[in-house]
Amino acid sequence: MASFEMNDRKKIGIGLTGFGILFSFLGIIFFFDKGLLAMGNILFIAGVTLTIGLKSTISFFLKPRNYKGSISFAVGFCLVLVGWAVLGMLVEVYGFFVLFSGFWPTVVVFLYRVPVLGWFLQQPFLLAFFDRFRERRVPV
Repeated sequence: MASFEMNDRKKIGIGLTGFGILFSFLGIIFFFDKGLLAMGNILFIAGVTLTIGLKSTISFFLKPRNYKGSISFAVGFCLVLVGWAVLGMLVEVYGFFVLFSGFWPTVVVFLYRVPVLGWFLQQPFLLAFFDRFRERRVPV
């Protein structure tokens, strides 16, 4: 059985990732402030890199099946930097969902186990809604 060791580098990485998400959220709240959005992106990427390591991060973004998401995320980041924050964030969000689409089933299982939220997500009308999207997905 593998043990999960939380060293200082991973703790800092998780913290940076959290601050990246916070800064991105604040950038959106403050009418797509490009400074906050850029800082959020930088902190998020730095946090992910510290959490899983440089080699794993590069490997993840450069996998052939992740090219579309990686390119979208990078183009969105560049659009935010040049001042087109709304368009840049839309492209980034698309890239984020494409990149992390393999993790959504794990997230859903976790959300089902959260006490009140899990009960809400398991209601028949929501299950039917989610099943509709699950059927449309084509395995790559």
